[in-house]
Amino acid sequence: VQLQASGGGLVQAGGSLRLSCAVSGLTFGNSAIAWFRQAPGKEREFVTAISRGGGNRNYADAVKGRFTISRDNAKNTLYLQMDSLKPEDTAVYYCAARPTTNGNTYYNTGYAYWGQGTLVTVSS
Repeated sequence: VQLQASGGGLVQAGGSLRLSCAVSGLTFGNSAIAWFRQAPGKEREFVTAISRGGGNRNYADAVKGRFTISRDNAKNTLYLQMDSLKPEDTAVYYCAARPTTNGNTYYNTGYAYWGQGTLVTVSS
């Protein structure tokens, strides 16, 4: 199983970035997917998750209203649209996958497969 995250970079506060995560080696459409992040000197934290069917989403309070998670099951790809970025969003962002039989549930924990991370830096 491979999860390849991309799209990170340097952006000014208030700007936008779109992260992608290409997934291979598992049945993407049968997996709940999520984004996590780890800022320098801090523990990894949950950002957002989406059910395997794409109909249900969950967001951490810190990103609610600014970030949007989506998935394209035909392309085996997960996306994270990040708008109104703040310096405190600076972190390595990781995508994660969790096979599930439940088509309507998102998960904040329990992910078995992880990508390598992509760095997002937001300057003030």
